[in-house]
Amino acid sequence: MNILIDYFSKQHVWEVLLVILLIFLALVAIKDVFFNKKHTIKHNYPVVGHLRYLLEKIGPELRQYIVANNREELPFNRSQRSWVYASSKVENNYSGFGTDQDLYKAGHVFINPSLFPYALPKDHINRKDPAFVPCAKVMGLYNKRKKPYRPYSVANISGMSYGSLSARAVESLNKGAMKVGCYQNTGEGGLSPYHQNGADIVFHFGTGYFGVRDDNGRFSMPKLVDLVQENPFVRAIDVKLSQGAKPGKGGVLPAKKITPEIAAIRHVPMGKDLVSPPYHSAFKNVPEMLDFFEEIADKTGLPVGFKAAVGKLDHWHILADEMERRGIGPDFITIDGGEGGTGAAPPSFADSVSLPFIFAFSAVYKLFAERGLTERVVFVASGKLGFPASALMAMSMGADVINVAREAMMSIGCIQAQVCHTNKCPTGIATSSKWLQSGIDPTLKSERLYNYIKTLRKEMLEITHACGYEHPSQMKMIDVDVSMGDNNLTKSLRDVYDYEKVAVPFKDVQSLYDCPYLGGLGKMNTKTFVN
Repeated sequence: MNILIDYFSKQHVWEVLLVILLIFLALVAIKDVFFNKKHTIKHNYPVVGHLRYLLEKIGPELRQYIVANNREELPFNRSQRSWVYASSKVENNYSGFGTDQDLYKAGHVFINPSLFPYALPKDHINRKDPAFVPCAKVMGLYNKRKKPYRPYSVANISGMSYGSLSARAVESLNKGAMKVGCYQNTGEGGLSPYHQNGADIVFHFGTGYFGVRDDNGRFSMPKLVDLVQENPFVRAIDVKLSQGAKPGKGGVLPAKKITPEIAAIRHVPMGKDLVSPPYHSAFKNVPEMLDFFEEIADKTGLPVGFKAAVGKLDHWHILADEMERRGIGPDFITIDGGEGGTGAAPPSFADSVSLPFIFAFSAVYKLFAERGLTERVVFVASGKLGFPASALMAMSMGADVINVAREAMMSIGCIQAQVCHTNKCPTGIATSSKWLQSGIDPTLKSERLYNYIKTLRKEMLEITHACGYEHPSQMKMIDVDVSMGDNNLTKSLRDVYDYEKVAVPFKDVQSLYDCPYLGGLGKMNTKTFVN
């Protein structure tokens, strides 16, 4: 008897739930037909029409995890993301049963190994640390800055602002950078407390002069000088002229992402979108820009450089002319490819404005090589280069240092949700939401960043040795071929881009370690430079 009562009671509950569901669907249908003024689909197909918008909303996730193959997605395909994730977690990042790349596809890059790879001597420093790969050049040495700087790592963290990234994400990156010895570029959002966990810092500012601006939004030299003097871990100053995601357009930080702390760090008001102008007020042409750089270097003692996307080359020619004529210039130049993406941008800019990295870099480097100016400048490469072969391709073209952004984000948990501009990042990396970022454990995530950068450098070095060299700076353009996709078969980078990389002065890796200007973990070296 009790069993029967229980059975009919359960049946009654289900009947009630079914009635509630039908009433809810009826109300949705009435709303769609009589009160909906915005969506024709919902009006013409009440209730069912909602499914269309649901599928549209979760479309990226469906393609990412179900539909797309390993090499199909953009900006980073599944194979690329899997390599970063596995490397950051110290999991097996190998692939089995051969490559799934189309090796005959036009544009595919081949690195040419030597018949006799480089053999490490028994006492070589890379036997103790197989991931020790410092920059072969010193920032600021040619221009005789008071505090030259040799980056400890050829792979470093590109400019991503606190505000665009969450506090815990910035802290994770900085702690990981400190452990692995790479530098962290602040991005143009100012120097936050989360950048101050031990890593070398490249302080970056753009047209908004955030963190070093006066009450009128103009650049303040006294504030920059104070910032450098109070924070000796700031090793270089980077001035943003433009970025690959939106060159010629100022940045925007939505008001909903601006917290009181961010406002205080950037020296800006609360409650409204923070818009940077597309141009600088501190200088208006190349000669004034060089004067500006020299004043900063004189007042701070630090190397000074700039970051730019590339399009027209007229001002680049003027820059080379002025460097030749005046004997001064930037200590480093960051070439940001048009495929850059950490800055939210209108699709029209992201898709069509500025050259992608390989075209941009080859155009600028060739110009400097023809003028004999490459030795003066440390060339920093940026634009989806956070993978060993891509990084070495850039270095074979003349890059001295690689900056990675989205790859670093992925190493600490980014899933390429592509909602960075909405403040709804599901992993808590690109949001100011305290709830969303509460899932980030900086102790764990910093270890992931450390593992990723260490693996990247180690595999870069292994490929370098396979090519017969001791250090990636020795890579040449003839060491990399590109598939042409026709009966030309392949061509070397030298033949494709019609220039030869200028040889970088290099003795051996040990001499790089013994350099008094070595930053990062080199600060443990007793010969470390002290001003």
